[in-house]
Amino acid sequence: MSPSIRVRTPSELRAARRRKAHSCWGHLVAAPLWPLHGANLGTLLRTCDAVGACLAVPRFPWVPEALRRGNTLRRPACVHWVHDPPGWLKREKAAGTAIVGVELADEAVRLADLPAALGRTIAVLGHEQQGIPPDALDLLDTVVEIPMVGTGASLNVAVAGSLVLYKLAGLL
Repeated sequence: MSPSIRVRTPSELRAARRRKAHSCWGHLVAAPLWPLHGANLGTLLRTCDAVGACLAVPRFPWVPEALRRGNTLRRPACVHWVHDPPGWLKREKAAGTAIVGVELADEAVRLADLPAALGRTIAVLGHEQQGIPPDALDLLDTVVEIPMVGTGASLNVAVAGSLVLYKLAGLL
């Protein structure tokens, strides 16, 4: 008797997906603008590919190598280099981009209540120990919180960013 659940073969999965890396669609951008761990950037880059998003990162000396190591797709990814995070966020906001911060805040909406992005949206991810700096908090349109019932204070940037990206992309 064969199992009732049929797992798709690797060739079936490849046939259903894009044949090459996407260029910038300009819709959804993950922005870990104050990164702490390079491994998390690589994981988040993989999620960006999965949901059709781009990654915006600062030009710290170690970031390009972290992205090269973390890009397990072995194809070019959509990466935007940000030299002045607060200035970049101000310009994006002035251009009509929705700025969503992932942060523990009193005004935060729960992840389950976050609607899919209808226009260009940036998901801002803070430093893993200090969060989003105050000058950037003032630029956020919405703050989203990921509920937790365990003993940890928060999730790492890659996990939190991945959850929020899937929700904003309308895939959850």
